Amino acid sequence: MSEYILELKGVTKDFPGVRALDDVHFNVRTGEVHSIMGENGAGKSTFIKIITGVYTPDAGEIIYNGKPAVIRNTLDSQRLGIAAIYQHVTSYPDLSVTENIFIGHEKYNPYTRRIAWKELHARAAELLGQLESSFDPRVRMGSLSIAKQQIVEIAKALSVNARVIIMDEPTAALTNRESEELYKITENLKNNGAAVIFISHRMVDMFRLADRVTVFRDAKYINTWNRDEITHEKLVKAMVGREITQYFPKRNVHIRDEVLRAEHISRLGYFRDISFSLHRGEILAFTGLVGAGRTEVCEALYGITQYDEGHIYLDGEEIQIRHPKEAIDKGIGYLPEDRHGHGLVMDWELFKNISLALLEKFSRWKFIREDDEKKSAQELGDKLEIKAGTVFDKANTLSGGNQQKVIVAKLLTADLKVIILDEPTKGVDVGAKTAIFNIMGELAEMGYGIIMVSSEMPEVLGVSDRIVVMKEGRISAVLNTEETTQEEILHAALGEKKKVISHAE
Repeated sequence: MSEYILELKGVTKDFPGVRALDDVHFNVRTGEVHSIMGENGAGKSTFIKIITGVYTPDAGEIIYNGKPAVIRNTLDSQRLGIAAIYQHVTSYPDLSVTENIFIGHEKYNPYTRRIAWKELHARAAELLGQLESSFDPRVRMGSLSIAKQQIVEIAKALSVNARVIIMDEPTAALTNRESEELYKITENLKNNGAAVIFISHRMVDMFRLADRVTVFRDAKYINTWNRDEITHEKLVKAMVGREITQYFPKRNVHIRDEVLRAEHISRLGYFRDISFSLHRGEILAFTGLVGAGRTEVCEALYGITQYDEGHIYLDGEEIQIRHPKEAIDKGIGYLPEDRHGHGLVMDWELFKNISLALLEKFSRWKFIREDDEKKSAQELGDKLEIKAGTVFDKANTLSGGNQQKVIVAKLLTADLKVIILDEPTKGVDVGAKTAIFNIMGELAEMGYGIIMVSSEMPEVLGVSDRIVVMKEGRISAVLNTEETTQEEILHAALGEKKKVISHAE
């Protein structure tokens, strides 16, 4: 009997012009959480697709439960007992929870040949109960939060007796509390004998859950360590191939005159009495617990929604923005948190995405000058070091970090004064994060005023000049970064302390 339930030996996968996996090795035991880490483009997604039967390897061997296995398609993978839970849940939102759990292996009444709904609903409730969840399995899948939808996907895996469960960036869209709930579920799966392959960019996930960690880099296997054998610094070096000596490359930028000011703005049900100022060359961070109202304030500044009362001033002149187009025209740009849904047209070429915000700049007599459009996109792509073959590549072919850079490039086609970045490093690897921080520093040096929304305390402290802490739609503190601590920010986010420090000119 093999020590491992699943092994990959020397697995290689080629696509035209690209080696997606190069002689990769991996193994996982039952009752183990084995984390896989690596930058975007390291080969993690291809690895998952080979295990789940989406791709077949060009070379190498897959061994399941001690015996050679051939996984030609997703059905072969399912029959072996392999299931995957993805960051972007692949469910049927208009079907019920029960239907999502049992789709493809429904139970029928032997006499009537009708689906045995009563039995399936009861079994669905039982599976959810094993995951310490008690919501009604008859509810529509699309009505659930992302966290609950992921629980349904895990229940689906349990319904087919999956022995190997792959979790692909499962905490990326979750709050800290939801992440803790997922950790407990993962530990229960492990204790019940499942082999869990946990893929995440977040160091906290690995150190919190994993028994072992394997690093991929540039489509190659680098090494495997027991959790207590690896440090944060060694893990980063293994992932990026170099030491990142300055993880938060904050620059010493001269902060200039005020560019934006909000006075007592409110939106009923979302935020109330919000006042702050932003200066040229300044990075102003908005932080707080999820649901504090940070994104809602930014959407009001950009004209996605409308505030009910208060005043906004740009360069000392009061402005009213009713639409994002007006915001861009006045000099305010916005990088949304959901880059897939709101930031990019994923199946469009890069040059079209980059020019989208300001097409009239490339138009004459209602015709788009495509040569100018492509030239501008190429120049911005080179400036931001977007890793792509050509400007004709589609956005959905890029890594998360490079997608973020494309959105920044789109902002830079306009004549902006203020750039709002909502969770700019969410879902990107450690190397891409550092690149994005560098871009922010360069923009600050150029005189842009930057608002950054972030839930990550270390990057808030490492990148910003001042910090606006929000709680339940209100500002609980405005802190100078050099004079505060992570603990003080957390106290303010919980409403335990109020400290307001105005900007020093």
